[in-house]
Amino acid sequence: MKIAIMGGTFNPIHYGHLISAEEVYDGLGFDFVIFVPSARPPHKDNRDIIDPQHRYMMTVLATEDNPHFRVSRIELDRTGPSYAIETIRQFQATYGDKAEISWIIGADSLIEFTIWKDFDKLLDICRFIATTRPNYDFSKAPANVYKRVEFFEITAVDISSTEIRCRIREGRTIKYLVPKKVEEYIYQHNLYL
Repeated sequence: MKIAIMGGTFNPIHYGHLISAEEVYDGLGFDFVIFVPSARPPHKDNRDIIDPQHRYMMTVLATEDNPHFRVSRIELDRTGPSYAIETIRQFQATYGDKAEISWIIGADSLIEFTIWKDFDKLLDICRFIATTRPNYDFSKAPANVYKRVEFFEITAVDISSTEIRCRIREGRTIKYLVPKKVEEYIYQHNLYL
């Protein structure tokens, strides 16, 4: 069994995340992709991150029509900071030795990868697939990480959660940047205002 984990803050989830997961699933032959919203990301400024329950619900809504996408509450149900190494170990315990578990990461996240908890061990116990991002220079990634990550080119879509939050605060449209149900959820719950 080949399982890909798509971890992230998903603040909010958008089509860039979904395209990345779908193309990795299709291009590398995974059985399914598990989206894992981070409950308490230790490396981000939490002032701009909305409640994890909202981010989880938006991820469920964004993925519900795709039969090979799943969403896990693994980091929401665990106390303390959301560390990828603990998440991977939990999935390894759940799926057993016969499962091949990989982690999908945006290439831009590689810049900070060395501040992830036990990043060296992470690279030993899990295959990391870095998806391309428009105008991203891969040489920015630390050499000791760059050499141990597999790069995978996806359709160039330059969408960011930061830009979406900014558009909402400015009263601008987010249509076609996020799935319709996510857009409706954001406005229904007055998120990011």
